[in-house]
Amino acid sequence: MLLQALREEVLEANLELVRRGLVLYTFGNVSGIDRGQGLVAIKPSGVAYEELTAEKMVVTDLAGKIVDGTLRPSSDLDTHLELYKHFANIGGVAHTHSEYATAWAQAEKEIPCFGTTHADYFHGPVPVTAWLSEAAIAGEYERETGVAIWRRFAELDPDAIPAALVAGHGPFSWGASATEAAHNAAILEYVARMASHTLAVNGKTGPLPQALHDKHFLRKHGGHAYYGQAKAG
Repeated sequence: MLLQALREEVLEANLELVRRGLVLYTFGNVSGIDRGQGLVAIKPSGVAYEELTAEKMVVTDLAGKIVDGTLRPSSDLDTHLELYKHFANIGGVAHTHSEYATAWAQAEKEIPCFGTTHADYFHGPVPVTAWLSEAAIAGEYERETGVAIWRRFAELDPDAIPAALVAGHGPFSWGASATEAAHNAAILEYVARMASHTLAVNGKTGPLPQALHDKHFLRKHGGHAYYGQAKAG
């Protein structure tokens, strides 16, 4: 089986969306990329999660051509491919319609950083894209969705803010691997829910002070990060 290890990881990442309550029925998808071969493994379109196997993951090239698999790839494939082409450091992409993150996307509102939980993962608000034009929707809709995301990051760092909200649609997240992309999707939903609750308690809540925001993000992700255990070697 071509890219067996990657397909198995992508399968588990898709199932993690289910375990974390981020998807209903066949909603959502995760992909992973082998940068060396320029190939992507992604969930097949419309297949129930309980029916998924590693063999059913679809492998395509970066032009979207199927190179291994008998099923159609996720209809969001072209969005994933746009992100792989423009975000050089990512190894996985996840898309869900999780309740709170999608509500923020539908409201066309970025998710502010109100606390240190958000700051641990996102070095800034989680941005929302511009609306797609009618021509973009009528044309290559899924590719244009990816274009809207990377254009929104023209002055942002996708490695420091590994997620975006597509206006009127829902969240996409990414990471160094498919596993990490699914993990970030779960964290995104968590901080979206907390942000909603925060504003319900106090609608005038301001953002976390920048010094505290920086401290929490950099102690986990910065050049001198000290969160967690040192890696062997």
